[in-house]
This record gives sequence, structure tokens and C-alpha cells, in this order.
Amino acid sequence: MNFNEEMTKRTESIEVLLKKYLPKEEGWQKNVIEAMNYSVTAGGKRLRPMLMQETYKLFGGEGTEIEPFMAAMEMIHTYSLVHDDLPAMDNDEYRRGRKTTHVVYGEAMAILAGDGLLNFAFETALKVFETDADKTRAARALAVLAKKAGIYGMIGGQTADIEAENLGSKVTQEHLLFIHEHKTAALIQASMMIGAILAGASDSQIEVVEEAAYDIGVAFQIQDDILDVTSTLETLGKPVGSDEKNHKTTYVTLKGIETASREQKEMSAHAICLLQSLELENDFLMELIRSLITRIK
Repeated sequence: MNFNEEMTKRTESIEVLLKKYLPKEEGWQKNVIEAMNYSVTAGGKRLRPMLMQETYKLFGGEGTEIEPFMAAMEMIHTYSLVHDDLPAMDNDEYRRGRKTTHVVYGEAMAILAGDGLLNFAFETALKVFETDADKTRAARALAVLAKKAGIYGMIGGQTADIEAENLGSKVTQEHLLFIHEHKTAALIQASMMIGAILAGASDSQIEVVEEAAYDIGVAFQIQDDILDVTSTLETLGKPVGSDEKNHKTTYVTLKGIETASREQKEMSAHAICLLQSLELENDFLMELIRSLITRIK
């Protein structure tokens, strides 16, 4: 298997899928829809829908019921980035190598675009009931999506992240891991759990997937913290040094790059071991997880 070629194929396939589910740019609300579509089509790794699809395949999933959830997940992730970039938050001007939504469309329209994407994500996910999906599994997947994106998931993590900015050196490792678990890992957990649920995984298997996804999510965020210190705008596609500018305590500032890098690798290895314990095969999924610790953007 040529991983890079397979990665490209899957990314291109997800791009096509996303365009299929995006709203048409028409009517009195055309401007906000344009801002929504601008945000989603800005590119990116498409990691979350890819992890969802590959976990679905890991458990033998072959249907189309996964598609609405893949699109919905990327919409939720994108809305979080649109709001994260706002002047009231990180105040970033670049995302994925181009101007952020609030810079292009204005702050008010960016807020509405984020709101629109969150709401439209659930409209999109509900299209699962137009497929041949098992209704009980579909309802369970929707519950996971809602919880992991909300106050007990990503929103909770974002809240703790904002409050940590005022704590300075008082931020503890426990506090930081809560942020990483909820702000970043929660959507990765949701992605992989939804893939497992829709494919018919057992409760115990879903628990293993959730634990592995926690490790993947935290390791992914630690690498993001490392790149914010070591990368460049041209390579990363967004401003570097953003954490320092916003006085954020990160895993790197707390532990140093060497320790952060080592623990990140350990988490990734543990995630792979957990998934391998399921005794199911998906070589691409395993290689995808490995690639997250060596990514440069």
C-alpha cells in the first residue's frame, strides 16, 4: 500500500462528498451560505470524516449511512474553527493557507456562518434516516454527535481553554488534559465511535474505540502545540506563535518540546495497540494514526 496515494484518494473522495451535502448559494440568506461554503471548502486534512469512514470499514461497514455523518462532522469541525478565529477568540487572519472567514465576510457574518454550519450539520446528519441505516444505531450515533460537540465535549473544552488564558502559569497538567480531551479529542472520539456504531460494533468494542480516540486526539493536539512553535506560516497554513501571542499554556510550555514529543508518540502507540486488540484489520487506518505524529501541518 502506498499510503500517500491512498490518502490523496480518500481526501479527494471526501471533498466530493462534502460538496454534495453543502447548501446552495441562493435566496436572501445567500451571503451567509457563501460564508459557510467558503469555510468548509478551504481545504484541510479531513481527518475526522476520514477516521469515521475508516473505523466504519474496520468493523465491516459497507453502506452509505456513514456519509451524512461524515459531512456533518466536518461542518461541526469547521464551525469551531470559524469561531476560534474570531477577534474575540484567537483573532487569526489565516486558516488553511487563506484568509479566515471573519476577514473575508466580516465578524457578524462569520458568527452567523458558524451558527449556520452547526445547525446545518444536524440537518445533514438526520439524512441518515433517508438511507437503509438501522434506526437504533442511527439514533445512538446522533446522540454521540450531539454530546461530543456540546458542553460535555468540544464546547466544554473551548470554555476551559479560554479561562486558562487568564491563569498563566497556574494552569496544571490536569486542566490542560481536560482542554485537549474535550476541545480536540471529543470530535475524534465522536467520529470513530459513530463509525463503529453504524457498522454494528458491540458496546465493549465501542469503548475500546473511544479510549483509542482519546489518545489520538490528545496526541494530535500536542503535535499542534509543537508545530505552533517550530513551523512557519507557509508550511502550517496559519500563523505560528499564536499560542504565545494569546498567552496560552500548552503541553510544550508546560513540559518542553522533548517531553511533549515523547509523550505524544507514546499516546499514538497506545492507540494503535488498543485498536489492534480488536483483532480486526484496516492497514490504512493504522498508518493514518501513525502519520499524525509526524505531520508538519
